[in-house]
Amino acid sequence: MSLTSLKKRLFIHAQRVVPQHQLSRVIGKVAASENPLVKTAVIQAFKNKYGIDLSIAEESNALKYKSFNEFFTRALKDGIRVVDTDPTSIVSPADGAISQLGSISEGDIFQAKGQSFSVEKLIGDPQLAQPFKNGQFATVYLSPRDYHRVHMPFTGTLTETLYIPGELFSVNQTTAETVPGLFARNERMVCLFDTELGRMAVVLVGAMIVAGIETVVTGKVKPTGRLELNQHQVRLEKGAELGRFYLGSTAIVLFEQDKMTWDEKFKANSVVTMGEALGHTR
Repeated sequence: MSLTSLKKRLFIHAQRVVPQHQLSRVIGKVAASENPLVKTAVIQAFKNKYGIDLSIAEESNALKYKSFNEFFTRALKDGIRVVDTDPTSIVSPADGAISQLGSISEGDIFQAKGQSFSVEKLIGDPQLAQPFKNGQFATVYLSPRDYHRVHMPFTGTLTETLYIPGELFSVNQTTAETVPGLFARNERMVCLFDTELGRMAVVLVGAMIVAGIETVVTGKVKPTGRLELNQHQVRLEKGAELGRFYLGSTAIVLFEQDKMTWDEKFKANSVVTMGEALGHTR
């Protein structure tokens, strides 16, 4: 076994044995702290480690953020991200990198290197998942250095949100290649929409040390350990903010069959920015 393979196995094993939720709660308290010494130390350490570019942030002075959470979910300056105006375009919901994108085959979504998961398990409800059985998907991974707000890929009316409790594995490439059904196992918030293309879903997937998921409709999700389905009727335009992560994670976008196509230039690991056109309606 190579040293690289050994490191990967140890990384996955560590995630299995640590108390994932307890660790995330502890880190969440630190991230929410407004103690000047705590928040300044954490922000500076994070900024230095990941090379955060604050020149594009609405607030460029790291010391003016009330907490690490406020810093992490920082807004960008006006005009930094331009939402594609073509009425047929489907845009990236976030800054990040494409983990995978393509067709859903008989209800299965490709994860990585022979790994896949069912759309039914991802959505958490067979009836709500049915429209996407042979549709299209795109998985966008948000790294720690990325802008961490999630936006609408296409205009639609939010009709349901479904909070699904679960595990909190890391969602980086190593874990995606190793943990079966990763995105359908982790804690997540499913947002379902009616659009002119039919049904659309945006799934916000939690991860190791993600201290929270928030949407503009539900507010910050408080883990309850049980499924929570809520009905809504809220229209959101393409590019409008849908939610945000408190520490990095993944957003998955789903469309029905034969409603849209992805641009062929996008592959696994393609870097994308919020508002950039990823595909178009048919």
